Amino acid sequence: MNSGVQLRGVGIGAGYFAPFQYEAWTRIPEVKITAVCNRSKEKAEDMAAKYAFPHHYGDWKHMIDVEKPDFVDIITPPETHEEICGYAAERGINIICQKPLASTLETSRRLVENARAAGVRFMVHENWRWQPWYRKIKEISNTGIIGNFTHASFLMRMGDGWGEHPYSPRQAYFRDYPHLLVYETGVHFIDTFRFLFGEVSSVFARLRRLNPLIQGEDAGLLLLNFKEGATALWDANRYNEVEAESPRFTFGQLRIDGTRGHLSMDTESNIRLKVLGEPGRDIDYERRNKNFAGDCVYFLQRHFVDCMLNGIEFESNGEDYLKTVEVVQAAYNSAATSRVVTLD
Repeated sequence: MNSGVQLRGVGIGAGYFAPFQYEAWTRIPEVKITAVCNRSKEKAEDMAAKYAFPHHYGDWKHMIDVEKPDFVDIITPPETHEEICGYAAERGINIICQKPLASTLETSRRLVENARAAGVRFMVHENWRWQPWYRKIKEISNTGIIGNFTHASFLMRMGDGWGEHPYSPRQAYFRDYPHLLVYETGVHFIDTFRFLFGEVSSVFARLRRLNPLIQGEDAGLLLLNFKEGATALWDANRYNEVEAESPRFTFGQLRIDGTRGHLSMDTESNIRLKVLGEPGRDIDYERRNKNFAGDCVYFLQRHFVDCMLNGIEFESNGEDYLKTVEVVQAAYNSAATSRVVTLD
């Protein structure tokens, strides 16, 4: 083991998003990924070779038993998470797990409770709030320069869900999700809005399917009210296109109003601030077009390691993330009943 390595990890999964996570691990000196696994052992072998990981497996249980890691990074479909998390927790192995946690709130709760009962550290890989523009907006919020946040609106158009082969080749399995827009994508924004505005008090959702070749919804409006008084509107679809150099950089455009002014962010991550009665000004802050969405995967995994080594609680621990999942379920309940759903 290298002198700087303090945590040994293994990864499960070699799909679309896995390379973002594996590449980020290679830049964290306190971590050594000793092995990766995929149901296609050839893909696991290719991934291990690409990132110079020592071992690869086709059976994740065998990998966990042989490697005996400090943590497992789960990058597999939601329906596999409960079994993998349960197996790791029983063996005292800490867990970082991709979202969505599971297909239902009940399963998500059971998964989190099992990890808690086993006494292992559990973190959800929810990287949106780690995008550098949101960390900067949170910093601006803390200064109070534009007062208390009152209204927010986010416009998202992904353009990857139209035509005869939606979501290909990146994530073709999206076509078969019974729920899509809020379950897979909106969950990111719900969690980020919670990070910026506090806990959600009520939800109203209007959802629809534009492409008849998919099972779930691909367009909708989500209106969130927050206990501290703010309101956020998420106007999104994955069908229509946006004229942006990279639709997957910021994923859209944001405006936040406050009691003393407002701020806005464009699709290139430029933030502009305007205090009431004063000229607007651009905000200079550090961000890079690296890895995924401003290198947010690295920042999340850096946070995971810092918390593991220092005994600090994760921002996105299981119990906290269940609050986001509860809002997702409330959104679907609202869409089904055409009513506002209030959260406890």
